[in-house]
Amino acid sequence: MKRNAIRLIAGAALFAGARAAIRKLREEPLNGKVAIVTGSSRGLGFLIARELLRAGCRVVICGRNEKDLDIARKALGSGVTSMLCDVSQKEDVDDLIMHVVEEFGRIDILVNNAGIIQVGPVETMTLADFDAQLGVMYWGLVYTTLAALPHMRRGARIANITSIGGKVSVPHLLPYGSAKFAAVGFSEGLHAEVAKDGISVSTVVPGLMRTGSFLNAFFKGKESAEFTWFSLGSALPLISMDAERAARQIVAAIRRRDAEVILSMPAKLLALFHGVFPGATSEILALVNRLLPQYGMTTKNVRGADIDARLDSPALRKVTRLGRVAAER
Repeated sequence: MKRNAIRLIAGAALFAGARAAIRKLREEPLNGKVAIVTGSSRGLGFLIARELLRAGCRVVICGRNEKDLDIARKALGSGVTSMLCDVSQKEDVDDLIMHVVEEFGRIDILVNNAGIIQVGPVETMTLADFDAQLGVMYWGLVYTTLAALPHMRRGARIANITSIGGKVSVPHLLPYGSAKFAAVGFSEGLHAEVAKDGISVSTVVPGLMRTGSFLNAFFKGKESAEFTWFSLGSALPLISMDAERAARQIVAAIRRRDAEVILSMPAKLLALFHGVFPGATSEILALVNRLLPQYGMTTKNVRGADIDARLDSPALRKVTRLGRVAAER
């Protein structure tokens, strides 16, 4: 019995090693490629831009905040061009693409990463909230992709950073989940359509990541309670994923031209369970919703950093330390 267990473990290790080696062999060099990363003035987008630079790409970063963008460009160093761009505005996107094509002559890699997070019960959400989320995470992705495609040659790559929220819609993130579901649908359909042109599309589905996103997210309802549960989920090590590791895996997926990559084991398990038992998943999430803060307090968007300063909770700061360190880094 013991010998069989050893053989089983050895076989699994051998299979995992062989799979990793094959995946490594599929990775293509990116040296000299021209890459655009949206939403790259901080967080995951910044880290993806850094990994692409390390791979030898010439990288164009963009964002809506000029100060943050300047800090990011200086931190990334040579080989980086920065440009102000609100991806929810088609005119901004057209200007971005035109600038890149004029400067470099082509676009080899497009990473659609820009996003915003809004947390709170559906009773506090308005049509404007849904519109804002769709504007950045769906239309922003569509605008950049359709503008860039005519300038992408055979062999080009598109990576769309979606979310596990685009596979499983969780409570208190309804506008966010709706936009991410739309993004997943666009990305998967685009993959099927442009493959004939030699362009690969990767749908990247991250779970919770330690980027300090809870400080830049917006909260409604009982905003302090919403901030607490969301900050814990996006900072605890067993639930959330290190963002630098996620960025490395995303760039590796771009190298391999993977059609889809789901990041973090919790996200993989949730996607698998939902795929096999969609009804049961919905019922479980309905029970989870009962544990979350119910409607009350403000219907205005309150930024996480402002809530954090007001709470001034040493215990919460200690528990979410990894997320805060990631945000500072």
